[in-house]
Amino acid sequence: MRVVIQRVKSSQVEVAGVVIGKIGLGLNLLVGIADSDTEAELDWMARKCLDLRLFPDTDSSNDRWEKSVQEIKGELLVISQFTLYGDCRKGRRPSFTRSGSMSGL
Repeated sequence: MRVVIQRVKSSQVEVAGVVIGKIGLGLNLLVGIADSDTEAELDWMARKCLDLRLFPDTDSSNDRWEKSVQEIKGELLVISQFTLYGDCRKGRRPSFTRSGSMSGL
C-alpha cells in the first residue's frame, strides 16, 4: 500500500463539473492499493494516517507539529490512486498490474 499525504486548508474532487467530495482543514490521502495488500495492512495504514502529528499546536508559540488530524477535528478526503503502482521500467507504457482494487478490501 502506498499513501501520499497532503495537509490542506480545504480540498475538493470534481467529476464532470460535479463536486463528489469536499473537506475543510485536514488531509488529502492519495491511496494506492496493491493486489497483495491485506485488510490488516489497510487497518494499520488508516490508524497511522489518523495518528501522525502533522499539524502545529495553535496554543503553543513554537511551530512544531504536535497534533494529529483527529486532535484538530480535521477531515479526510481519501482518493483512490492506482497510478501509485505504475511501473515504468520497461517500454513506454506504464504497467499497472500490481495495482489492486479498494473494493476487494
